Amino acid sequence: MFAIVKTGGKQYRVAEGDVLRVEKLDADAGTELELPVLMLAGDDVKVGPQVDGATVKVEVIGHGRGDKIDVYKYKAKTNYRRKIGHRQDYTEVRVKSVG
Repeated sequence: MFAIVKTGGKQYRVAEGDVLRVEKLDADAGTELELPVLMLAGDDVKVGPQVDGATVKVEVIGHGRGDKIDVYKYKAKTNYRRKIGHRQDYTEVRVKSVG
């Protein structure tokens, strides 16, 4: 059985026991959260904007920051050069139950 859940403006396919890196959530490590279910698949498929009665419980493992991404801007013949960096914050979660 698997489900499609939505968090942080993105959708993820999850099954029980999966570990995901999602957009940063405002929760401490060790806490449990419920994510909204968009689709539930198994013996029968349930689809909706939000499936009634379906829950996906996740446990927050921890928080972190992703790899650094360098962004360069350059325009020829004008001496225009810009360099910026970015590191995205994330939360690592483990799927406890799907149902």
